[in-house]
Amino acid sequence: MTALLFLIPIALGLGALGLAAFFWSVRSGQYEDLDGAAERILLDDDEEEAETR
Repeated sequence: MTALLFLIPIALGLGALGLAAFFWSVRSGQYEDLDGAAERILLDDDEEEAETR
């Protein structure tokens, strides 16, 4: 029973830490361009290099 006195506050603290990290990532713009990386992998780098020459 005494273990619950330690485990419940630790679990609540870790949950609050995870929630704070999520809100920080949303506020700093980590989720702004979700399609950019997915579309960037489809682009051919050789065509871009040929255009710059």
